[in-house]
Amino acid sequence: MDLESRVLGNSVKKESWKTVLTLAYQSLGVVYGDLSTSPLYVYKSAFAEDIQHTESNEEIYGVLSFVFWTLTLVPLLKYVFIVLRADDNGEGGTFALYSLLCRHARVNSLPNCQVADEELSEYKKDGNGFGSDPTSFGSRLKSTLETHRVLQRCLLILALIGTCMVIGDGVLTPAISVFSAVSGLELSMSKEHHKYIEVPITCTILIGLFALQHYGTHRVGFLFAPVVFTWLSCISAIGVYNIFHWNPQVYQALSPYYMFKFLKKTQKGGWMSLGGILLCITGSEAMFADLGHFSQLSIKIAFTAVVYPSLILAYMGQAAYLSQHHVIENDYRIGFYVSVPEKLRWPVLGIAILAAVVGSQAIITGTFSIIKQCSALNCFPRVKIVHTSSKMHGQIYIPEINWILMLLCLAVTIGFRDTKRMGNASGLAVITVMLVTTCLMSLVIVLCWHQSVFLAICFIFFFGTIEALYFSASLIKFLEGAWVPIALAFFFMIVMYVWHYGTLKKYEYDLQNKVSINWLLNLGPSLGIVRVRGIGLVHTELVSGIPAIFSHFVTNLPAFHQVLVFLCIKSVPVPHVRPGERFLVGRIGPREYRIYRCIVRYGYRDVHQDDLEFEKDLVCSIAEFIRSGQVGNNEVFGRNDDKMTVIGTSSSHLEGIQMCEDNVNGEMAGTSELREVQSPPPVIKPPRKRVRFIVPESPQIDTGAREELRELMEAREAGMAYIMGHSYVKAKPASSLLKRIVIDFGYDFLRRNCRALGYELSVPHASTLEVGMMYHV
Repeated sequence: MDLESRVLGNSVKKESWKTVLTLAYQSLGVVYGDLSTSPLYVYKSAFAEDIQHTESNEEIYGVLSFVFWTLTLVPLLKYVFIVLRADDNGEGGTFALYSLLCRHARVNSLPNCQVADEELSEYKKDGNGFGSDPTSFGSRLKSTLETHRVLQRCLLILALIGTCMVIGDGVLTPAISVFSAVSGLELSMSKEHHKYIEVPITCTILIGLFALQHYGTHRVGFLFAPVVFTWLSCISAIGVYNIFHWNPQVYQALSPYYMFKFLKKTQKGGWMSLGGILLCITGSEAMFADLGHFSQLSIKIAFTAVVYPSLILAYMGQAAYLSQHHVIENDYRIGFYVSVPEKLRWPVLGIAILAAVVGSQAIITGTFSIIKQCSALNCFPRVKIVHTSSKMHGQIYIPEINWILMLLCLAVTIGFRDTKRMGNASGLAVITVMLVTTCLMSLVIVLCWHQSVFLAICFIFFFGTIEALYFSASLIKFLEGAWVPIALAFFFMIVMYVWHYGTLKKYEYDLQNKVSINWLLNLGPSLGIVRVRGIGLVHTELVSGIPAIFSHFVTNLPAFHQVLVFLCIKSVPVPHVRPGERFLVGRIGPREYRIYRCIVRYGYRDVHQDDLEFEKDLVCSIAEFIRSGQVGNNEVFGRNDDKMTVIGTSSSHLEGIQMCEDNVNGEMAGTSELREVQSPPPVIKPPRKRVRFIVPESPQIDTGAREELRELMEAREAGMAYIMGHSYVKAKPASSLLKRIVIDFGYDFLRRNCRALGYELSVPHASTLEVGMMYHV
C-alpha cells in the first residue's frame, strides 16, 4: 500500500467496510497483543501481599469493579473516543502529539527549520489559528510558549520522559508477559521444582524472540491476529463458563459502590494493590502509537467489538471462580490458570505462551519505531535502521537496540523471578506514559483543536486524577521493583538529552561560523582553486551559507569538483513528506560556477532511500531545477542567493526530466520520440556508465541550460564523491564544569560510538572523503 493510499485510508469515507473489518482483524495481532495477555497476571499482582484475602468476597468484587471501570474509562473513553482523534496525518504516539504542538506553536526542537517546511502538504493546521482573536487564552498560551525557551525545553523533556518510559516498557512487557504465561507450569509440578524451570524456559523464549528480530515479522505476521483472536476467544469462553458454573451473581461487582467498599475495608493495602490492578490497561497506549498502521475506525471496532468484551468476561470469570475458592492459609496460589478447567490447562498454556510472544513482539517493534522517530528528530544517537520488509510500512529492526533490550529483559527476569516485582515495574512505566499523553493532549485541545480552556482543564482533571491515583500506588513500591523503569528512563533520558544538547550546540557553531559565497568566490584567484571532474556532495546540516568544514577543506586543499552540491538531509515535524515535495534545490553564486544547494526533507516516519536510487533522484532534481528555472512555474522560497525551488523525485514528475544510465555499449530503448541531451564521447578511457537526460519536447530550454545539463551529465559519468565532516566537539575553556562533562565526555562518547553522518545512504568508503575539524562550542 503506497503512502497516499494509506493516508487516505484513515478517512472513514474512503474505506469500504471490507477494508475496515480486515484492518480491524489484523490490528488484533499488532495492537492488542499486550493488552489481551494482561489477565495472566492482574489478579495475582493485585492480591500479592497487599490484601489479606479472607472468606469475604468484598475484596474480590472490589478488584473486579476497579478493573471494569479502569478498562472503561481509560482505554475505551480516553483513547478510543478522544485521543485517537489527535492523529498527526494518520500517525499516533507521544511524538505525534509533540509534532502537532510544534506545528501549531513554534516550539520545535529542530534547529534547521525553514518557512518552506510550513508549505508541505502534511504541515496542515486545524482551524484558522488565533489571528482573529489575539486575546483568547489559546493565543496567549501560544505566545508564551514561543517566547520562553524554558517552557519549550520542559515540553521537550515531557515528550522525552514519555518516550523513555515506552522504551522501559519494551524491556518489562516481554519479561512479565512470557514469565506469566510460563507460570502455568506451577500447577503441574511441585512448588520446589517449578521455580527452577520457569526462569530458564522464560529466558530461552526471550532469547529466541530477540534472535529472530532481524528476520522481520512480515513472514510470520499473518499468524499474529489468529493467535490473539484465538486467545481472546479462549479466555472469554472460560470466563462465561466460570460465571455460570461458579457465581452467576458476579455481575453485581460492576457497580462502582464495590470500589468504595474495597478501599474502606482494605485502606492502605487496597490503595497499594492499585499498582497491580493498573496492569489491566497495560498496552492501551499501543492503540494510539500504532495508529499509523491502521485506521481509527478499524482500531475502534476491534477494541469495542472483540477486545473489550473478551477482557471483561475473562476478569468476571476469574472473579467468579475466586469468590468460591478462598485462600486457605498461605498455601494458595492465586492466578489465571487456577480458574481454567483442569482438562484445558495444557492447551491454554500453549496458546498463552504464543499470545505472550505476539504481545512482546508488538512492543519490541513499537520500541524500534519510537527510537527511529527520536533519531530523526535529533533526540537519539544515530543507529542502524534495517527495513525488514519492502511492502509493510514500519517494519524495522535496530540491531544495537535489539541486543540491549534482550540483555535488559534477561536481567529483569533473572533478577526478579516473580510477577509481583515485574508488575510493579511495568505498572509505573505504563501509567507514566499515560500521564504524559494526558498532559500533551490538554495542550492539543487548546492549541490544535482550538477548544476552550475549560474542556482542557476538565480532560486533564478527570483523567489526570485517575492516573495520578494509580501513579502514586505504583511509585510507593519503589523498592519493590518500581525503581527499574525509573532507572531505565533516567539512563535513556540522559543519553537523549546529552545527544540533543550536543547536536544543537554543534549546529549553533556551524551557524555562527558559516561563510558566504562571496568569500569562496574571492578566495578562488588567490588560492588557484582547481575544478576536477565529477560531482562533489558536501554533507551539511545548514540550510543557508557555506559550512565551516568546507572552508577548512578548501583552504587546505584548493580543489573541488566541477559540480559542487551542498547537501542537507533533514527531518521535518511531519510523519511523511510526499515524493513530489522531497527536494528543495537552489543555486549558489552565478550559474557558471555550477554550485548548488539541495535540501532533502524526510518525515520522522519516512523510509530513507538507498544510495543508488538517492543519487539518481538527486541528479534528476538538479537537472529538473535547471530546466524549470527557465519556466518559473515552480514555487520558490527564500531571497537572493538562498532561493529554493521545490522539486519532486523522478518518480513524482514523470513529465519532467528523466535520467537513464547504462553501460557504454548498452542501448536505450523507447526514447526515439524524445530529444536527448547527450554528452560528447569521452576523450580518455570510457566511463563505466553512460548518462542520458531525457527531456520533454516542451517547453524549450535555452543554450545556457542545455550546456549546464551537459556538464551535469559529464560530472555524473565521472562519479560522485561524498565530502563528510568529521568534527571533534569540545567545550570552550571558559565553560562550566557541567557543560564540559556533557560535551567532552557524554556527547563525545556517543558521537564516537554511533553511526556516522550519512550512514542511511550507505555511502561507499571508496567515494567518501572525511574532513576533520575541531569545534569549540
